[in-house]
Amino acid sequence: MIKVTLRDGVVKEYEAGTTVAQVAQSLGGGLYKAACVAKVDGQVADLRTPLAADCAVEILTFDSPEGKHAFWHTASHLLAQAVMRLYPDTKYTIGPAVENGFYYDFDVEKPFTQEDLAKIEKEMQALVKTGEELERFELEVPAAKELMKDQPYKLELIDKHAAEGQTISFYRQGEFTDLCAGPHLLSVAPLKAVKLLQCTGAYWHGDSNNQMLCRVYGIAFPKASQLEDYLKMMEEAKRRDHRKLGRELDLYDLYEEGPGFPFFFPKGMVLRNTLESFWRELHRQRGYEEIRTPLILSEELWHRSGHWDHYKDNMYTTKIDEKDYAIKPMNCPGGMLVYKRKLHSYRDLPERMAELGIVHRHELSGALHGLMRVRCFTQDDAHIFMTPDQIESEVLGVMDLIDTIYKVFGFEYFLELSTRPEDSMGTEEQWEMATNALRAALEKNGKPYAINEGDGAFYGPKIDFHLRDCIGRTWQCGTIQLDFQMPERFDLTYTGSDGEKHRPVMLHRTAFGSIERFIGILTEHYAGAFPLWLAPVQVKVLPVTDDHIPYAQQVLEALDKAGLRAELDSRNEKVGYRIREAQLQKIPYMLVLGDREAESGQVAVRDRRDGKTTNMSLEQFLQKAQQEVADKAQ
Repeated sequence: MIKVTLRDGVVKEYEAGTTVAQVAQSLGGGLYKAACVAKVDGQVADLRTPLAADCAVEILTFDSPEGKHAFWHTASHLLAQAVMRLYPDTKYTIGPAVENGFYYDFDVEKPFTQEDLAKIEKEMQALVKTGEELERFELEVPAAKELMKDQPYKLELIDKHAAEGQTISFYRQGEFTDLCAGPHLLSVAPLKAVKLLQCTGAYWHGDSNNQMLCRVYGIAFPKASQLEDYLKMMEEAKRRDHRKLGRELDLYDLYEEGPGFPFFFPKGMVLRNTLESFWRELHRQRGYEEIRTPLILSEELWHRSGHWDHYKDNMYTTKIDEKDYAIKPMNCPGGMLVYKRKLHSYRDLPERMAELGIVHRHELSGALHGLMRVRCFTQDDAHIFMTPDQIESEVLGVMDLIDTIYKVFGFEYFLELSTRPEDSMGTEEQWEMATNALRAALEKNGKPYAINEGDGAFYGPKIDFHLRDCIGRTWQCGTIQLDFQMPERFDLTYTGSDGEKHRPVMLHRTAFGSIERFIGILTEHYAGAFPLWLAPVQVKVLPVTDDHIPYAQQVLEALDKAGLRAELDSRNEKVGYRIREAQLQKIPYMLVLGDREAESGQVAVRDRRDGKTTNMSLEQFLQKAQQEVADKAQ
């Protein structure tokens, strides 16, 4: 018999060889039916996994990230099975689960049309009704190649990944078999709500020298109501698309002449500068000093920092005077040089240096997406140099700063601690010390957090802030990274109270993450209707006729003197037309000025939010608007 410790600490005994699925079944039919995968001693495991020794088991459903991953991975196999039934000459490649759903890449004579997708989706739904079970099995390489002899892409994967004597794992459902490591659901029956979303082109291995494939994206849920809610959210997301709104509101855009390199227009710059001013004031209050470091630095520096060994594929390089240089993908090495420019005492620490630094990173063209994924962006970086005993208080201070920023925009967020990745620098002891320090700060902070194993930066563990927008999507923005490596690589020191040289510890951190991406997120969060303090144009002044222009100009001057951003629209158009235009441009307030207003010194204030018009004195409106800006009201 073996002892299995369950999530709630209860220990149960089972026969050795009992599968995880059988454990789930023994705990109740509802859990067994909902189970997608499990964690065995903290590692994700297929439900088919037999348990050979004492262990801890956690059954995971669709509500967990790992459960969703297995659910959507199984849906991708269902998609491939349906395609092979309808189009048997297809060559199938890979079909992973992704952040929101799944895709599968197919080599077909002509790309699938929307009509084809509808047929494939119908076939998938028919397959779900069969309740076909998935069977996992393994073959040695020769037998695996024989099984996949008609699928050249699978043969290539076997050649690439199979070592001599190694077995290859497969999953079979009905007549369809796929080379796959899993894990998967026990059957296709839970895939009750499936929707194919779109079809795009994708090169094999992402290399333009390879065959162009047909990539089909889809989503799946256990319940039809969940799919309905998701599709509604997608429609709302389309309405809020920052790329569309950026053009319509004349804020920013991306052009073919500079893929991944955004252009900001005058109104977009007002928005950007307002955000940066807010950022600067908060950092000034919290004891940060602002610096600026060069865009281009010698290649040798990037070798010294470790970026060349761990990040060079994402870097742009150039030659100057026959010497090799790199355009910075990160600000930190420049920050090291700034710290090193002078001697430091323990009395000087912590030293907090902030930088709105422009960085360049090479992204594949297929990965570019508006302001969300670009090749050039501004990181709101800061580097904090401190003594080891200051780590906890400084991490807590940064967490409080980021919390303050996100609350201004009404964002909820959740925290994630990412641990040591495979590709990393430093000793096990350093990583353990750094990870424990971040964990201690998280515990003291008191907010719940998740562990993201193996996803830390190459130089240290990190805390990521995932904010949730008004339609429920999450975005990773803020981050806190604890680094013992760079101070060592750059030989940074401070003089301790004992008069000896010591190595400082360093925090890397961002709050917005990327200014560009944060603006994209805000555009979608507010659907372009920015709160008054952020709106590029806060007030539109609308004289009813030409006779009212002199009064309108007086109002405009008063608005400007009060520090409000206002525009006069005195075009020879009906006032109703100009109001509609201002509404479409999402201007927070419109001041309509006619005879009554000009005679009484009042303004008719039309509020964008409810479309209602209220008469008040100009002085009252100025006070109201100034207070709204000062409060950063939503």
